[in-house]
Amino acid sequence: MEGLSRTNLVSDTFYGTRDDITEQFVFGTKPEKRYKWEPLKDDVELGNSSYPMVLVQIPMYNEKEVYHLSIGAACGLSWPSDRIIVQVLDDSTDPITKNLVEIECQRWASKGINIKYEVRDNRSGYKAGALKEGLKHSYVKQCDFVAIFDADFQPEPDFLWQTIPFLVHNPELSLVQARWKYVNADECLMTRMQEMSLDYHFSVEQEVGSSTHAFFGFNGTAGVWRIAAIDEAGGWKDRTTVEDMDLAVRASLKGWKFLFLGSVKVKNELPSTLKAYRYQQHRWSCGPANLFRKMCMEIIRNKKVSLWKKVHVIYSFFFVRKVVAHIVTFVFYVVILPATVLVPEVEVPKWGAVYIPAVITLLNAVGTPRSLHLLVFWILFENVMSLHRTKATFIGLLEAGRVNEWIVTEKLGDALKLKSATKAFKKHRMRLGDRIHLLEFAAGAYLFFCGCYDIAFGTNHYFLYLFIQAFAFLIVGFGYVGTFVPNS
Repeated sequence: MEGLSRTNLVSDTFYGTRDDITEQFVFGTKPEKRYKWEPLKDDVELGNSSYPMVLVQIPMYNEKEVYHLSIGAACGLSWPSDRIIVQVLDDSTDPITKNLVEIECQRWASKGINIKYEVRDNRSGYKAGALKEGLKHSYVKQCDFVAIFDADFQPEPDFLWQTIPFLVHNPELSLVQARWKYVNADECLMTRMQEMSLDYHFSVEQEVGSSTHAFFGFNGTAGVWRIAAIDEAGGWKDRTTVEDMDLAVRASLKGWKFLFLGSVKVKNELPSTLKAYRYQQHRWSCGPANLFRKMCMEIIRNKKVSLWKKVHVIYSFFFVRKVVAHIVTFVFYVVILPATVLVPEVEVPKWGAVYIPAVITLLNAVGTPRSLHLLVFWILFENVMSLHRTKATFIGLLEAGRVNEWIVTEKLGDALKLKSATKAFKKHRMRLGDRIHLLEFAAGAYLFFCGCYDIAFGTNHYFLYLFIQAFAFLIVGFGYVGTFVPNS
């Protein structure tokens, strides 16, 4: 039994990290100051029964490249062996992958790990359906908390020792969310830019929500839930493609609080192919907009939370960040600003066209200082992706055709580390028609035309921006972004 030595180690190393210092000076107080935290200790009389029972869920779907990473990390979590259950929820349709996952589970079970391999007859509800079905098994009734990790997430062995004490000592907390750490951030320029955006999301958005409102959107993975809170909120629902955000909002309306731990980081993989990234961004933009449509009145009518919290959830969390942000970025930088070249009577002041966007951009880059030199690329790429996100946002708001589209983000795992695989990637050539994106191509052509018009008739020298942005749109339009992998 390693409980005492492990808790002492965590207690010694839990304080003083860069994220804790940032939160203390920027947002006021560190998590362990706002909430009670102390290491869980052995009880001579009760033995291991003094520790809460923890369920670890790993939902997966045809995760051939990474299944062994998440299962291995979950089985390597440091916690009393008789107080933890690892549950692999396999919705795979590929028989080979399914067999590999089952064999991996059997391998860990032979080592004494309490691991359950669960499958369903169908994929109803996708991830939400799998998580919901997983909680119905009889052995789950003895569990107090559930830690959730997607197939490419690899928690450190002491993850539970750092997160569970917050839930044990603070009965008002329903969720402890950890931060993501990207194992392939340096793989290509696209992953570097994703790192910048996500670092801002965690360093600012999640920290602010946790520190000021005790509410933020669950990231769907690398978090620990109180099972009682999930049940009280109505369980997992599949009415949108952001089941994690849906559950978080409903739990918040029941009065539960959330905590973000920036000091606890869980390794995972960023999508490195443009195709995978576009599918992910469609889901992340369409889902919240659709959830906003379905829950707005429910939030307004709720009587268990304060008016200030309602305003934060409706206006700041949903309307500004999940709806307006994408639309404004696209309309301003890709439509209005170029249009002022064609209609000189319309003028955009410099503070609106340059100064404010520059400040916002610098604030976004604060979370990733090592990538400051990539700011220009990040701006151009985000403007390009705003078109895709805006389209997805309107699909969600209007509940159009692809509103419930769920395509699992492709992971490459260790494939890129293999020399033979790398050679295959270099030799592979996709057909041009397979990677053309017409909307981005059309936007690039429009910007290029406006740039040419500005050279001939303009006076504001906007063509400097227009040509560069047009080039960025055309690059994405032709699919020359990210890592190229064989189709087979």
